[in-house]
Amino acid sequence: MPAFLRLRQICLAAPRLEPVVADLVEILGVAVCYRDPNVAHYGLHNALLPIGTDFLEVVSPTREDTAAGRFITRTRGHGGYMAIFQTDDPFARKAHAASLGVRTAHFIDRDGYKSAQLHPRDCRAAFIELGLSPGGEDRMGTWWPAGSGWHAFVRTGSTRRMLGIELESPRRDDLAAHWSKILQVPLERDAGDPVLRVEDRTIRFVDGPQECLGTLVVESADAPATLARAVGCGYRVDGDRFHIAGVDLRVVA
Repeated sequence: MPAFLRLRQICLAAPRLEPVVADLVEILGVAVCYRDPNVAHYGLHNALLPIGTDFLEVVSPTREDTAAGRFITRTRGHGGYMAIFQTDDPFARKAHAASLGVRTAHFIDRDGYKSAQLHPRDCRAAFIELGLSPGGEDRMGTWWPAGSGWHAFVRTGSTRRMLGIELESPRRDDLAAHWSKILQVPLERDAGDPVLRVEDRTIRFVDGPQECLGTLVVESADAPATLARAVGCGYRVDGDRFHIAGVDLRVVA
């Protein structure tokens, strides 16, 4: 299998699951494709929504003292929880991260999915997860976290695809260099900002008061209509974005 790395899934943590999911469905015009029963083991419930051929996941605690619950408390509800990458070899990437002093918080080893979740304190800003789903070399192939039937739930009439994320930091260049080393992707500059390009998705590093995954960027068929639906659901729109489940959701044409 040729070596590859792609940004495939963003995970947000919210105190309550269903209100956030309902609003995302209404505003973005997407659908829930899967709810993973295995996350109950970690005191969570979740929902995955295809954004084109990528995925937005929302998780929420169902009991006290969960990792996601501690994340929400620690960040005061600001920032995305995980950036999940699809790769050909999570074992090699896990070993490379370890050589940089980045610990593995959790390793999943199933027939249909193998992944390394790198420790957020060592990654800074958010969890990095590096996963392999056999048969998923193509974006329309398998992606175990989204279930086997996710293709039937793709809706692109309103929201076409995920374009990337923005990570905030008071030391954005240092954070950018750190993620560049972990992901083994060269740093570039775009409009003065350090960026990583992972296939055709962009990870942009911007100034901010704390380190976090601050923004998810999506492409819309009709950005004004999407933002109007956000207002209708009670969200304050600021330019091309609104804030939901800890992140700014930026909607561009």
